[in-house]
Amino acid sequence: MTIQKRFGVSMPDFVSGDKGLLIGGKWQPALSGRTLPVINPATGGAMATIARGGAADIDLAVAAARTALEGDWGRWKPHDRFRLMMRIHDLLDKHFDELALIETLDMGAPLTRSRNMRGYMSQVVSFYAQQCNSANGEVLGNNLPGNWHTMKVKTPVGVVGGIIPWNAPLMSQWWTLGPTLATGCTAILKPAEDASMSALRVAEILQEAGLPDGVINVVTGLGTEAGARLAAHPGVDRLAFTGSVETARHIIQASAGNIKRLSLELGGKSPDVVFADADMARAVPGAGMACFANSGQICAAGTRLFVERKVQDEFVEKLGVFTRGLRVGDGLDPKTDLGPLISQRQLDRVTRYIGIGQDEGARLAAGGGRPGGDLADGFFVEPTVFADASNTMTIAREEIFGPVVTVIAFDTIEEAIMLANATDYGLASGVWTQNLTTAHRMMQGVKAGTMWINGYGAVDPAVGFGGTRMSGYGWKGSKEHVDSFYATKAVYMNLS
Repeated sequence: MTIQKRFGVSMPDFVSGDKGLLIGGKWQPALSGRTLPVINPATGGAMATIARGGAADIDLAVAAARTALEGDWGRWKPHDRFRLMMRIHDLLDKHFDELALIETLDMGAPLTRSRNMRGYMSQVVSFYAQQCNSANGEVLGNNLPGNWHTMKVKTPVGVVGGIIPWNAPLMSQWWTLGPTLATGCTAILKPAEDASMSALRVAEILQEAGLPDGVINVVTGLGTEAGARLAAHPGVDRLAFTGSVETARHIIQASAGNIKRLSLELGGKSPDVVFADADMARAVPGAGMACFANSGQICAAGTRLFVERKVQDEFVEKLGVFTRGLRVGDGLDPKTDLGPLISQRQLDRVTRYIGIGQDEGARLAAGGGRPGGDLADGFFVEPTVFADASNTMTIAREEIFGPVVTVIAFDTIEEAIMLANATDYGLASGVWTQNLTTAHRMMQGVKAGTMWINGYGAVDPAVGFGGTRMSGYGWKGSKEHVDSFYATKAVYMNLS
């Protein structure tokens, strides 16, 4: 049964009705009985409700995760976990069209974008499955006086909390779920209240694959309630958070109770630098989408666009043409390039910053308005280009989290590096040049956890990504990420 069709697409049953919490393998309402509406950002209308979990629900979920960790799951062999993860992989692929549709309805991304995540999700889940045998100890032999045998062994760090953002939950959850399952930990996942549906549907798929009860628990609700309790809970050994710097500060303070391990992926005001020798046919759309992809709702978005002065006018003109050619619309429309923002709150934030940019004297080279007509009820804003800006303007210093790019001119490579680093953030960066020396100098000089050269946004799960400075700490992807879900134990055995 389907509830309706839009743009020829049938709505799945899952996006209607009341959604509960997954705790200890059982679906249940919040103990308080409270719920939150699920809003389609393309229409502004409610689709379903999710449970408004609170501190008491988090307590139950942590207890369930601890029971699972100390029960049969703790005795599963790496090969057993590998086989489970490959069953999960296959079921995710089987249901991926439905998952992509849920993601689009819940957070607004164009369905073409959501569907294009199929191959990447396969790559990410497969990578973590291959890490199930990564708990290799290190035998050090006899380096002490007497007859000592020394070694290091790895054990699961324990119960993990994962607080994920609303901008791409279908993929974001796997930076917590993947290493949790690979290492034999257990987890409580707290999706963002603005976009929880794909995480809930994935949880059903995990159960279908045979995941033992309590290994993965999902508690929806507000960050100030469920999220705050998860961050402070003494039974949580490690917490992964993606979100704002302001919230991260509270999480750091809350984690002090039991000195839990933290990994934090926070905001960004990432520099994307275009040199005069860049291939303009690639750099214009590449730099544009470095900011506009996912309607600018990406932590690593290249929102500060530095362009060498000698080509600035030409570049801004071409970028304006490209930007005006992007189609803003409902994510279900196959012609849509950019979908809506996630919420009215986010729309108000972005439009406020557009006004600030104009008030500060930046030139509006493209966009800046809101589409009307059939899109008037949704949370839509035009992709926006500001030119003739300076690095000290508010729109160049503060994270907007919307499709707003600020173009700033530079003259020398030294100035480009200086301007790129003139921020408190350090998440990502980009460089467009055909000169290998220039690329290397930028790579060495720019302070950021990730740099792309003649491209933007690609992430290999075997390499991963992370931030520096106020963009957080910890790494996602790679064996380093998996290792952070283990505790290392030194063993000294006296064989005398």
